[in-house]
Amino acid sequence: MPRLEGLHRRLVEEGPSSIFEKGLFGLLIPLSLLYGALMWLRSGLYRTGLLPTVRSEIPVISVGNLAVGGTGKTPFVDYLLDYFEAKNLRPAVVSRGYGGSFAGKLAVVCDGSGPLLDADCCGDEPYLLARKHPRALVMIAPRRADAISWINARKNADVIILDDAFQHLQVGRDLDIVLLDAAKPFANGYPLPAGALREFPHALQRADLLLLTRAEAIGQPCFAQRMPQVRCRHRISDQLEALDGRKLTMHDLAAQRGVAFAGIARPDTFFQALAAAGLELVATCPLPDHENYAAETLSRLSNIERDIDYFITTEKDAVKINPEDFPKPCYFVRLKISMFDDRILRKSLDSLSDRIRNADK
Repeated sequence: MPRLEGLHRRLVEEGPSSIFEKGLFGLLIPLSLLYGALMWLRSGLYRTGLLPTVRSEIPVISVGNLAVGGTGKTPFVDYLLDYFEAKNLRPAVVSRGYGGSFAGKLAVVCDGSGPLLDADCCGDEPYLLARKHPRALVMIAPRRADAISWINARKNADVIILDDAFQHLQVGRDLDIVLLDAAKPFANGYPLPAGALREFPHALQRADLLLLTRAEAIGQPCFAQRMPQVRCRHRISDQLEALDGRKLTMHDLAAQRGVAFAGIARPDTFFQALAAAGLELVATCPLPDHENYAAETLSRLSNIERDIDYFITTEKDAVKINPEDFPKPCYFVRLKISMFDDRILRKSLDSLSDRIRNADK
């Protein structure tokens, strides 16, 4: 599977090179056009009301992608949770629980007192959000409408954030935010499987606001779209934490040799950020997104390089591993989102917050 994922990423990001790859890519294009057409038809059925949409009494914010892969949704959901908690409002996050073993209708990951499920069960992203925001309500549900109904019946949240939900049209939303990679917002322009798009770019007309990630400056919009656009970038924190809880900084590792690993959508960007921060990495190990860290994977990591001082990974990966899994200390680094100018975003969020407060009067 990792080799197939690597081949697909190379075809999408770099284009086919060999005769075999060109032939394969040519076969995928008709499938992509068919997939895109089906997604367009599906969207039209919801837009015209032929397929029903569930409306929530509690305001709903959708955070999603046009393309598959890592645009940084989890750090942005973290940003939204920080915002609403600072407003003394109780947010809820509803996720599919991708990568977890849970197979039921719905589950509460956090009910306001910290995580109730482990990452293997609920998935790494819901668990991470529950650990960072123990007072929030975090739920997983393959059919998000089930969680929406559960929350509305109990009135135990002021606002609901749907994670990875731009294509989840069964649930109506009050604010639709789509994240795009500022450098390559549409990848190679094709829907799956010849490209990385989940829908044709025309689908962005449903969005209320675009968040352009991995942007370098405020600048001009990177492509012509009429809806508001906010530019941001992701940066790694200078603060590190060991799996056993010890705190340190990047500077503390400056004279040491390490191995970096990550099971995220774009591990290379993480490795580059570590190198730019001054770390000496003698080896890097990219793993599949949502890697479950079975014994075979842990053994392979431990034997990559004997003459090292530490291992380092992402916060999302760290929730699935333990100190005793490694022969040397293992640290993790947090990823934060940094807005160049978030006034447009804040205006939308402030308007929604005011509406929530006025509804309570």
